[in-house]
Order: sequence, then C-alpha cells, then structure tokens
Amino acid sequence: MVYWERRDGAELLAGRPELAGFGDRASGRVPNAFSRKQVRRSRPMQGKQLGGAPANFAYIASLLGDHGIVASRIGTDALGDEAKQRFQQLRLPTDFLQSDPSHLTGTVREDQPHYEISTDAAWDSLEMTSQWRTLAAQATAICFGSLAQRSPVARRTIHEFLGAARPTTTRIFDVNLRQPFYSKDILADSIRRSSIIKLNQEELPVVLQLLESPTPLTPGKEILAGEWLLHLSGAQLVCITRGAQGSLLVSKEGFHEHPGFSVQTVDTVGAGDAFTAALVHHFLRGAPLSAINEAANRMGASKRIQPFSKKYAAPTNNASAP
Repeated sequence: MVYWERRDGAELLAGRPELAGFGDRASGRVPNAFSRKQVRRSRPMQGKQLGGAPANFAYIASLLGDHGIVASRIGTDALGDEAKQRFQQLRLPTDFLQSDPSHLTGTVREDQPHYEISTDAAWDSLEMTSQWRTLAAQATAICFGSLAQRSPVARRTIHEFLGAARPTTTRIFDVNLRQPFYSKDILADSIRRSSIIKLNQEELPVVLQLLESPTPLTPGKEILAGEWLLHLSGAQLVCITRGAQGSLLVSKEGFHEHPGFSVQTVDTVGAGDAFTAALVHHFLRGAPLSAINEAANRMGASKRIQPFSKKYAAPTNNASAP
C-alpha cells in the first residue's frame, strides 16, 4: 500500500505528502522482500534483487517529491536485514516494516512470464498495530493489490487498514493478478473499496469474467469495459495499461488514450509500479487525464530504460507539464 499524508489536512501542495508502499513484497506489495530475477527476455540478471510493489512505489513517490513509506512485514533473517539496509540506502524509512520471528522474508523466483512465489511468508501475517492505525488515519492515498490478500490474516489486516483511513482517502487497487492467489471475492471486494482501479489489458478479460460482466470484452471495447468497472465499483478512475502501447484512462468525465513511448527496454521490472506512482502523484494534484497519462507513461518508460538505483533520475513532476 502507499500512503500520502496531508500535512494540513487540506492543501496537498503546501506540504510534502507521505506515501507508504504496503502489500506483499517489501519491495513492491507486502509479501516478498526480495525478488530473484533469473531469465529476463530483455536482459538476464542473476542473483537476488530487492523488489516488490510497495518499495518500488514508495521509492518513485519519493523521487517525485512525496515522502515514500514502505509498510510491510519481513522475517528476522538475512534477507530481512538486507531489505532494511537497502531501504536506508534509498532513504526510505523502515519504521513501518514489521519483524516476524516465525516466518521467513518472502521471495519470488521469476522466469518471465511465470513467477514462483514463496508460501507462508512473513507478509502473509500482516498485523494491524497502533502504529499502522495511526498511519492509515493520516493517509491521503493507499495503494493495495490482490496478491497481498492471499492469506485470510493479511486480507483482514488490509481491510482493517483501509477501514481506518478517512472517507476522503484515495484508495488505489493495483490488481496485479498472480495465479493462483486471487478469486472472485477478492476482486469484487477490492474494487468496491477503491477510488482508482489499475489493471493491464491481459488482466482485464479475467476480471470481467470473474465479476460477471454482461458484455464480453471484444476488440475496441476497452472503454466500455472501463465504464462498466466504474459503475460497478463507484471508483473515480479506471486505468488499463497496454504495455509498450501506452494506456487508457476512463473516468466519469470521459477517457484518454496514450500511445506510450518508444524506448530501448533494458529492464521491465518495476515499470508498472513506477507508472502507478506517477499516476497517483498527479491524480492527487488534480491534473487532467491527458497530463496524468503522459506523466505515468513517461515514468514507466524511464524505468524500462534504467533499473532502480540510487542514481535513478525521475522525469519532471510538474503536473501540468510532465
């Protein structure tokens, strides 16, 4: 999850919003603190790499001028220690990282497009604490996904966290389906709690089928599908990403399509999280759909060009002229 805190409760631009990545992996969602990248089509990388939606999201949020926070759960093991050290190097606070003495830090072995995700990991035991309750109450935005909800314990904690937030808090459901860790109930419940729904074009037909859309997805009908999801959920925005071909944004006011940016891809890992961070950053500042789409695609493309590093430079964060 990602949280933005309004410093004065009203004017977002007056202070430095706080974002917290909360979910499966300590690097992305909550479950895993390390991602083992092995066999990548664009560039093979061996060995363990810190990864996961919460950390990726929080890091990019910080680059954009917000205060990125990772709220996750890791084991009291070597990987957990490495995760904390890496966050400190990236100047991400570790205060909201829970330590679990009974479960190992989660891992994922990647052989794109397949993922082998460790089970019974520390992030499966997310615990709602007074510290997290305070964080939820201060949040301007919260980003959560489906994978982090695979265990009943973690799912209850996520629901409790969302419930502890203010009614005005923006809730982003970044669908991110991973077999076999999703269900109709998880998807239906999550979209009803969302202000923004983000999914990719491969996930869209799966989601529509599980949620029993009355109209099957056919070529050229993505806008109608987005409108149906808006109606079903009561959300403010639906984002459908199309990989290198850009993205579609659908709101009650209309829609906007962006063709994406043509770049020489070096590493796709984390590009979606970078896209999400930029999308939410500009959405919170009231940017029009065209500016949000431009900024999000530019950030996602920048991440494909250069992997995360301490020297990674983000594009401009001017909401009106990204």
